[in-house]
Amino acid sequence: MAQRQGLDAENVLQAAVEMADTQGVEGLTLAALAAKLNVKTPSLYNHIKGLPDLRTQLSRRGLMLIKAAMVDAVIGKAKDDALLAVGFAYVDFARKHPGLYEAISILPDYEDPELKEAGNDVVFFLLRILEPYGLSEEDALHVVRGFRSMVHGFASLEHRNGFRMGLERDESLRRLLQTYLRGLRTTESAT
Repeated sequence: MAQRQGLDAENVLQAAVEMADTQGVEGLTLAALAAKLNVKTPSLYNHIKGLPDLRTQLSRRGLMLIKAAMVDAVIGKAKDDALLAVGFAYVDFARKHPGLYEAISILPDYEDPELKEAGNDVVFFLLRILEPYGLSEEDALHVVRGFRSMVHGFASLEHRNGFRMGLERDESLRRLLQTYLRGLRTTESAT
């Protein structure tokens, strides 16, 4: 079967990213994606294995991009400044890419080796940022889990219009992150 000129797996994934960011992951269907690409739905199977595979690819892409955003944010920073920058980069990614962020949050097939590796890369990156705090491996993993829970909660509430007061959201995020960092410094001094 001849493939459409210029259509490849990357084009398909990029179109899916755009659709997910505007319509949400649940709004992404193969029929809608084919229509966006101006092809028949069966043509997509030349590039993807189906909708579950596409959602896994979205999750992988999202994890790679959120890690890249966090890496860029911490250049030249350490300790509290680095974690503050990572927190803002995380929430900013969720703001700019709500569909990809949703794909990260639902992780359709965490047994997929590439998806697992992409998720582990994010965790290892955060662990590296925490090294100057001198935490044990277990304590550092708990800090990563707590940090992610905190920024994910903020991003999720914001996405669902959970912050309706006239307060500046970034100021709320800054204060939340600073409070968490004060607790982290207390943990650090206790070890």
